[in-house]
Amino acid sequence: MKKTRQPFDPGHFKVGVLALQGSFREHLAVLKRIGVEVVEIRLPEQIQDLDGIIIPGGESTTIGKLAVDFDLLNPLREFGGKKAIWGTCAGAIMLSKDAHRNQPLLGLMDITVDRNAFGRQIASFETELDIPALDIISSAPSSFPGIFIRAPLITAVEGEAEILANLPDGRIVAARQGHLLATAFHPELTDDDRVHRYFLHLIQEKRAS
Repeated sequence: MKKTRQPFDPGHFKVGVLALQGSFREHLAVLKRIGVEVVEIRLPEQIQDLDGIIIPGGESTTIGKLAVDFDLLNPLREFGGKKAIWGTCAGAIMLSKDAHRNQPLLGLMDITVDRNAFGRQIASFETELDIPALDIISSAPSSFPGIFIRAPLITAVEGEAEILANLPDGRIVAARQGHLLATAFHPELTDDDRVHRYFLHLIQEKRAS
């Protein structure tokens, strides 16, 4: 059964974007355009009163190392146990339990990720993705422009995690686990804000639970 679209006021949300490295400015711009109150996160005390957090794309080993250096790893892990976190590209790697490499991870989602699955940046590409979950926040077609830049792949989805989107060949590029969201692509680099609004929907669901 198709879910009923859920209205909400973006102005009621306060969302932080981890601003240590990567495409955090692009996420901030989308959230501001929607009307969300935003915070650039660089210190643990900046996450205390947030409704949700986005971990942007970039270099996952660098983001992880800086999160350790700034004493953010455990606070982020504790936050994700209670509230919504969305990881894009490198952020998806950070959320995973296994990235086939010894690096700092939050280990919050029951997913395994293959880093740089598509090779170097020259192998970046764009393709249309079918994301039925977006029907909950928009009447637009579920097709979404997926931009992949040195992207990872989600190679295993286990436990309570569920697949949200695949490439045409079946490879997994988005997953959800309750209030946690992982996308291998970069919605912040498009003019389509539906995945950001879907993340706000996850925040609202968590508030109501």
